[in-house]
Amino acid sequence: MNDLADGVCIPCRGGVPPLKGDELLSYKEKLDNNWELIEEHHLEKEYLFKNFRKALDFTIKIGELAENQSHHPDIYLAWGKVKLTIWTHKIDGLTESDFIFAAKADKEL
Repeated sequence: MNDLADGVCIPCRGGVPPLKGDELLSYKEKLDNNWELIEEHHLEKEYLFKNFRKALDFTIKIGELAENQSHHPDIYLAWGKVKLTIWTHKIDGLTESDFIFAAKADKEL
């Protein structure tokens, strides 16, 4: 199976259609089962931690990853919890890079 985490996020310049249907599901199957595909529009996952410090440390790692990959998720931080929401804003949907970023985020644990 192709390891998405080894890929590189490519900034979207717009003008390409978002992934849909079987192609979208094919990418979803390559991710950890805890990722949710929401209305064929975005990916969401909630990570749980023992305390705020561990959740904050993970948030910082994800922020650094986002800057390095030029791919920026929505990040929600709370005590013992981080929720990531990922999609490509320029096309208002999902691209391969969104799935690559999701796989890379899982490796930051």
